[in-house]
Amino acid sequence: METPSSKGRPTNPVAAGRRSLAAGIAAAMGASACCVGPLVLVSLGLGGAWVGRLTALEPYRPVFIGITVGFLVLAFYTLHVAPRRCAPDEACAVPSTLRNQRIIFWVVTVLVAALLAFPWYAPLFY
Repeated sequence: METPSSKGRPTNPVAAGRRSLAAGIAAAMGASACCVGPLVLVSLGLGGAWVGRLTALEPYRPVFIGITVGFLVLAFYTLHVAPRRCAPDEACAVPSTLRNQRIIFWVVTVLVAALLAFPWYAPLFY
């Protein structure tokens, strides 16, 4: 019989949800690097011609947005839809752990949405 870990899938849904959230955050940062990056650097007093080169990432923004949405969907599925496969003595079997992960997921989702929508409200800051 083939176990879930032998298929390459993680056996611990807590770790899978955590990795999906981290990957979603990293992809959102990549998607917003062209817009948020220069604003943050200028706000910190860092400037120069090289800051303008961050806009070279603009053509890749749709790719990063797709990756971000994909990882957020995976995290949602892992936290809300997929059945729990935990041993009674593991951390993922504790209801408060799942609740905390769901809260973190929704906070991260709101922050990621704010980063992805930044080009539409960026002119308010410049």
